[in-house]
Amino acid sequence: MRKILIVGAGHAGLHLAHGLLTHGYDVTVITGQSSTEIRTGRPSVTQFTFPTALDYEREYELDLWSALSPQIRQQRIHLYPGADRSTLSLKGRTGKANDYMVAVDRRVKMADWLEFFEDRGGKVVIHGVTVTDLDYFSRMFDLIVVAVGHGELGQLFDYDESRFTGARPRSIAQAQIYDVWPSSEDDDNVGWACSAREAGNTIFIPMLSQDGPCHNLLMVDKRGGPMDAWPDRPGPEEQLRRMKDLLRQYSPEYYERVKDAQLVEGGRSTLIEDLTPQVRNPVGTLPSGGKVLGMADVVVTMDPYVGQSWNNSTRCAKAYLESIIEHGERQFDEDFLVRTFDRFWEFGLHNQMWSEMNSTMWDQGDLPAHFYELVETASTHTEVADRWIQGWDYPPDFASWLLDPEESMKYIAEVRARNGE
Repeated sequence: MRKILIVGAGHAGLHLAHGLLTHGYDVTVITGQSSTEIRTGRPSVTQFTFPTALDYEREYELDLWSALSPQIRQQRIHLYPGADRSTLSLKGRTGKANDYMVAVDRRVKMADWLEFFEDRGGKVVIHGVTVTDLDYFSRMFDLIVVAVGHGELGQLFDYDESRFTGARPRSIAQAQIYDVWPSSEDDDNVGWACSAREAGNTIFIPMLSQDGPCHNLLMVDKRGGPMDAWPDRPGPEEQLRRMKDLLRQYSPEYYERVKDAQLVEGGRSTLIEDLTPQVRNPVGTLPSGGKVLGMADVVVTMDPYVGQSWNNSTRCAKAYLESIIEHGERQFDEDFLVRTFDRFWEFGLHNQMWSEMNSTMWDQGDLPAHFYELVETASTHTEVADRWIQGWDYPPDFASWLLDPEESMKYIAEVRARNGE
């Protein structure tokens, strides 16, 4: 039985660990936090689990919260182009038929997955890990997968500018809130996302917190921009007050819904952090010359506004699992490690392109002309709106229309022709 070590108890690492355990591998997860420490720790940026990712989780009985979590079946996007243009919006379905996406507090999801992994017979070691430790472990395991990228372990993976050169530092603020006013347009389980030309981006979605259903408010801006209002790291109540004030200035529909909101109690409910989207080389070299494989957020850091971190993690875990199984009893050499990441990167590349477009949306002062036509068409044609929203589940589809001006205009013409316009 092949022995595999996964360093880190995050979304990608635990998904892979469960898959490997199901297929008969001897799997050990080593993590610096116990499940109790994860549950009581600080929050992380809340992510979506899209319909396809939910299906992948169900293959290994990992969808534990759909009955409790708000089921987001539609998503509305607002664009605030500034005083010279009126606000634009579109709404589309998150998936086909009865598909939906959910947002679950990472602390809930990872703690449950870690305990479930141990209950199923997986080995869990609660201990910090150094590069020296990995060197020692390389003699004990057939393969080491690094699924935690902070500290000295992250330094094993250098930046790969050949894959992504558009790194832009982002400022992030998040709050989990109650007492949200209902929308006059949508029911309470419709997710909202907006981009404001004069400021930054906002995601406002129903989610499952440690204390039950609530809403998550996430604001993302370029560092030093109008929504980077947190250099003094204010306390939770002051942070929420500033977030409301920013929405009042730049996203008034959002402000009307949160103006009387209160922070979720019973745990830490706010987050402030900085992040720089980047891509790193997936293979790390240990002092002894041994190789380790980085995965998901360790080597691909996404702009949080596109909500793709868990989508990336799930697709990465699936690609790695398939590669490991297909490799059989052969040695996990560097060529295998590179090919395994490339298998994931076939999806991740398009995801990164979509992220890059959102990161740079207003960098030139305005959006390309075709983008306005797309939004206007999507606001009146359900088929375009649905394709746009469902592209969040599968961003490679965006390459064939949304990211290409000529293909966008061709698609708009086809839709209008089908509707006799």
